[in-house]
Amino acid sequence: MTIKTSIHAEASLHRKLVLFATQLEGYLAHFPNCHKYTLTQGIRQAFVDVYNLTTEAQKRYHKKTTLTQLDVRHEQLRMMIHLAHELGLFGYSAGRKDAENPGDRRFLVLLRMVDELGRMIGGWVKSEVQGAARGNESRGNAPSAVEA
Repeated sequence: MTIKTSIHAEASLHRKLVLFATQLEGYLAHFPNCHKYTLTQGIRQAFVDVYNLTTEAQKRYHKKTTLTQLDVRHEQLRMMIHLAHELGLFGYSAGRKDAENPGDRRFLVLLRMVDELGRMIGGWVKSEVQGAARGNESRGNAPSAVEA
C-alpha cells in the first residue's frame, strides 16, 4: 500500500483544523477573564499559526522548513492546552469555577483532536522526508554506504 500525498489529504487536515477550532473556541469562551489576554490568547494564536503554516506548507515546493515550523508550533499548542488543564481552566463555566465539572472531559476531547492533528502532521513530515530521500537516490546523490 502506498501513501498518497495529495491535495485531498491536506484538505482533510484543514477540515480537522476547522473542527478543532470550533471545539476550542467553545471551551476557551468559558475560561475566566483573568486569562483572557494571556493563556487564552496564546492558545488562539498558536492555533492560527498552525493553520497558517499548514496552508503555507501546502503551497510551497520545498516544504521541509515549513513543516518543521508547523510541527514545533503544533507541539507548543499541545503544551499550552496541557498547561490550561493543569491550571484547572477547563473546569470553568461562564467564567466561574464549576464545582460539578472538573474539566477533564473538555481537556480529553481537545487532547484527542490535537493528537490526531499531530499524527496527520507527522505523516506529512515523514512522507516529505521519504520523498526527498527518493529524489536524492534517483539523482545519484544518495550517501554511500561504508563497508566494514
